[in-house]
Parts: sequence; C-alpha cells; structure tokens
Amino acid sequence: MNKLKILTLLLLLAGTYVQMSGQDERKHIRRGNRDYKKAVIDSVTVDTTMYQSAEADYRKALEKDPNNWDALYNVANSLYKQGKYEDAIRQYQAVTGMNQSDKEKLAKAYHNMGNSYLFNQKLDEAIEAYKNSLRNNPDDFETKYNLAWAQNKKNQEPPQQQQQDQQEQDQNRDKNEDEQQQQQNQDQQQQQQQQNEQEQQGNPEKISKEDAMRILEALQNDEKDVQEKVQKQKAQPRNVKSEKDW
Repeated sequence: MNKLKILTLLLLLAGTYVQMSGQDERKHIRRGNRDYKKAVIDSVTVDTTMYQSAEADYRKALEKDPNNWDALYNVANSLYKQGKYEDAIRQYQAVTGMNQSDKEKLAKAYHNMGNSYLFNQKLDEAIEAYKNSLRNNPDDFETKYNLAWAQNKKNQEPPQQQQQDQQEQDQNRDKNEDEQQQQQNQDQQQQQQQQNEQEQQGNPEKISKEDAMRILEALQNDEKDVQEKVQKQKAQPRNVKSEKDW
C-alpha cells in the first residue's frame, strides 16, 4: 500500500461521532447517528445527503443546548465529511475552545481540525493542530503519522526567500526585455526617418509649370543678349596691318 493510500486512511476522522445523553436531545442524536452511520458504511462514494441529514439532527440537538460539546463536535465531523472544510474548522475551533476534561475527545477534535487544514493546503496550521492533538494523546499513531507527513510536505516547499528571489529575477528579466524592445523600436523609427530623408534628397519635388516657363524665358533672354553682342562685334571695322615698303 503506497503512502497516498495510507494517508487517505489516516485522514479518516478520529472518532466518527459520540453518543449523548439528555431526554430532549436524545432522539435527535440517535437520528443523526443513524444517518451518519449509513453514510460511513458506503466506502465507495460520499453520501452527502446522509451527512447533511445527520448535521441537521445534530443542530436540532444544539437548539436544546447550544453549549453541548458532543453535539458541536458531531456537527463539525458532519461538515468535514461533506467537504466543507472551512466550516468544519470553525466548528472544531469552537469545540477546542470549550472546557473539556476528556483528553482523548479533545485530541480527536484537534486531529480532525488538522485534517481539515491539510485539505485546505494550510500546512502550518495543520502541523500545529496535530501537535495539540498529541499534547492531549501522545501515543496516537495516526496523528503522529499525519504530523510527520505534513512536516515532510512543508520541507519540500521552496523557502520563501527563494520564491521572492525568483520573483525579482522574473520581474528584472521582464523589465530588461521591455527596455530592449523599446530601444529596438526607437532604432527602427530612427532608421525609417533617415531613410525617408535620403529619399527626399534623392528625389526632389517637381517644379511647377509656371516656374519652368519663367526659367525657360530667362534662358532665352540670356541667349538673345549674347547674340546681339556678337552681331555688334561683327559690324565694327577691322584694323588692317599695312605691308612695309621695301
């Protein structure tokens, strides 16, 4: 049998229910114990309906005597069997806070409280509850085993400081990745801007039709002035050099 199966067995409630005395309460307790026993007999599935019925009968007994330790303990066990661990924990806390001279009963209540905490993944609280159970019944094997299992489970968890360091590393990595992405975006924007400027310089905008006509007219006027100067130079007489008489 593996450890998981052993743990499942040991997580059974320590003491299913307790008998109670009292004329007005007895019929409700008998009825609740009967429903509770029917639910426990079914080892395959959890008969939530029967546990709910048992809880209702135990609460009726509490209406007669709100401070009855046994009735409150039975309500807590019924809640535990229904998987209502938070509600069960509150009931076990109320039970263990009441005066109880029977050390064995008190040990069972703390044991079941530890089981409820364990199912809620609250290892520290479960360990403390098991220790309180053993303070009242030091020789209980099931409680010793559950305590050892919970302590071993806690030791396997990474220390809180390591978790914090890992979180800081993750945050720093994310921050660096964001900064790198921002820098990359800025570089891309700068490259795009430079590319746009180069394209504008290599491809100047076209001049308007009016500007082209003015430039062409100015060139024609310059050409006309040049031609007039050439004609004037041709019209002037040349100085002929006379030959020397011999």
